[in-house]
Amino acid sequence: MRALVLLLLLCACATPSPRMMGSVRHDIRLQGMDFAVFHKDDRAEVVRLDFVARPSVAIIRPLMEQAAQQATGCTVIPFSGTSVVSRDTGVASFDLDCWGTLSPGPGR
Repeated sequence: MRALVLLLLLCACATPSPRMMGSVRHDIRLQGMDFAVFHKDDRAEVVRLDFVARPSVAIIRPLMEQAAQQATGCTVIPFSGTSVVSRDTGVASFDLDCWGTLSPGPGR
């Protein structure tokens, strides 16, 4: 029973936020760390999957941004990254420029 509860908790950790439901998931590994990147329209949500003792925003945040760019093929808009929980390095959201120079995408 405990194993089932633990499994359910671990599965819940790598799910997108409600506004990202219906997004495409990409798994990526950078510098020995695993990330799940959820991509929907011009947004990406990056979830750090590894446990890091005393994570540093200065180290983790650039890796999350890089993961978003590599997984989606889009450019992260500078200074658009926000933590879902203040100062948390577990989940971050980014605005994306997928069409170049912030132009609207097809059909918009």
